[in-house]
Amino acid sequence: MAIRVASGIVGVIAIFLGGLWLVQGLGLVTIKPVACIAKCEALEGPSVVWAIIGGVVVIAGAGLVGFGLRRRRR
Repeated sequence: MAIRVASGIVGVIAIFLGGLWLVQGLGLVTIKPVACIAKCEALEGPSVVWAIIGGVVVIAGAGLVGFGLRRRRR
């Protein structure tokens, strides 16, 4: 039970984070770095790599949410 709840929570976080990476990679949103330790630069223009990573993370998060919502067979 606890594993399903935890996977659901992690899945929701992954969907939001992956969605952010996806829209940033597509160039729909530009966000400047918030906390920077080293040389940080804002993402300039669309990035195919970040769009793909974001899409994969969204799909994985949806899988985790689906696992968390799935009913246990008796």
